Amino acid sequence: MARSTPGVTRQNLVEAATRLFSERGFDQTSTADIQRACGLNPGSGALYKHFPSKRALLEEIVRQHLAGVSESSRRAAALPEAPDEALPTVARLVWDSMRRDRAALRIIFRELEPFPDLLEQMWHGVLGSVYTVATEWIASGVRRGDFQVEDPAATASVLLASLTYYPILEALVGHTPGDAGEEAFLAAWTSQARLSLGLKVR
Repeated sequence: MARSTPGVTRQNLVEAATRLFSERGFDQTSTADIQRACGLNPGSGALYKHFPSKRALLEEIVRQHLAGVSESSRRAAALPEAPDEALPTVARLVWDSMRRDRAALRIIFRELEPFPDLLEQMWHGVLGSVYTVATEWIASGVRRGDFQVEDPAATASVLLASLTYYPILEALVGHTPGDAGEEAFLAAWTSQARLSLGLKVR
């Protein structure tokens, strides 16, 4: 029988819940399952020393995911302005961030429908970081005369949607769009991004 483990931390519980929610689903995972996954006695109630409910664990998973998104956006904002340097680097940065949070992505896309407030929180967090940074980068290029774009916000939305669809599909169904290879997709995305920004494709 599992024993209570004094060294189990709040983050251990978050990581165990993330794995179990992504594999089994939120409703199919009990607090006892999460405690057991951390080496705790399933009937000990130790989880409640850190979280008042299973939902609070879900909220923390969303919060940590948004913190990672915000950090990636901050790093992207510091990238070079030159598109030949920035575009592939941004793509890799977005993909690496999303792959690190693969389990959280499965939870967000599969488990949050019963929690509209968390969906709204998630969306506004992404909108306020990723889309804002991308829009401002494009708008800055327009002001410098480097880009020929009529609507920076819409262009940012199109480029990010096509870019993020690759790791989302990979996380949810284990395939990529058209089963395209990573390098081929990235090369095609970069070429299309250049066209969208009014640059010549090389």
